[in-house]
Amino acid sequence: MRNIADNRLFNMILLFTIAGEFFLPVVLEQFYAGYNGKMMVMSALGSPQSPVRLVYNLWLVWLGGFLAFTAWVYFEVTRVEFPVLSVFILLSIVFFAVGAGLISGVFSVNESKEMVTTASKIHGAGAVIGFMALLFFPLLNGIVSFKQKDIIEGIISISSFVLALIFFACFVMGDKEQFRNTILKYEGLWERFTLFWLDIPFIYKSIGTLLF
Repeated sequence: MRNIADNRLFNMILLFTIAGEFFLPVVLEQFYAGYNGKMMVMSALGSPQSPVRLVYNLWLVWLGGFLAFTAWVYFEVTRVEFPVLSVFILLSIVFFAVGAGLISGVFSVNESKEMVTTASKIHGAGAVIGFMALLFFPLLNGIVSFKQKDIIEGIISISSFVLALIFFACFVMGDKEQFRNTILKYEGLWERFTLFWLDIPFIYKSIGTLLF
C-alpha cells in the first residue's frame, strides 16, 4: 500500500475528488434556481426537488467509494508503526465515506427541513455521523506526524482540527432557531469551511507526494 500512497495517479485522483467537493456544487447550483449556497447545505443539491440531483448523488457515491479506498491505503501505510492510531484513522475516514458519501448519495435529504421522510432521516444521520467522525482525522494525522518528527505536517493538521471544530460548531448552531437572525444562519457557508479544513491533511499529503 506504500506504493499506492506514493503513486502520482492515486494522489491526483484524490486531489480531483477533494476539489470536486467544492467546485461541483458551484457549477450545479447554476442550474438550480432555488438554491442558495450560503444558506443551504450541499446535500440539498441531491434532493428530490433538485434538477441536478442525479449528478450530485452519483458524485456522492464516487466520493464515498474513493475515500473508503483512501482510508484503507492510509491504514496500511501506518498500521505497522502505529497499530492503534491507524485503526482510528481508518474508522474516521470510513465513517465519513459511508455516512456522508455512500449513504447520503443513496438516501436524499429534502430541500425543505419541514419535509421529513425516512430517506431524509437516514441521510441526516449518516451525514452527521460522517462529519463528526472525520473531525478526528486531522487530529489523529497530526499526532502521527509529530511522532514521525514531521513538525510541519503536525502543526498543519492540528491547526486544521481546531479550525474545523470551530466552523463545525458554527454549522451546528446555525440550525438552531435562536441563531437564525445572526451570521450563524449561513449554514451552507459554515459547512463548506468545515469541510475545507477537514480536507487540508489530504491536500497536504497529496501535494507533497506530487511535488517531491
